[in-house]
Amino acid sequence: MRQVVLTPDLEAGGYTVTVPSLPGCISEGDTIDEALENIKDAIQGYIEALESDGLPVPPENTPRLLVLEV
Repeated sequence: MRQVVLTPDLEAGGYTVTVPSLPGCISEGDTIDEALENIKDAIQGYIEALESDGLPVPPENTPRLLVLEV
């Protein structure tokens, strides 16, 4: 399981999702659910590409954190 960060796109709508432990792994979606489903595919592809190239998969070492705007 990887920690992800959801960022609302205030201009275009939807959400951008990044994975702190996988630099450059990014996806988006019109809803939170869609964005989370899309990032699962992006994570799988990212890890498969690393393994295919014989590169190590970075460990998930980011502390769990939930940030809410108030």
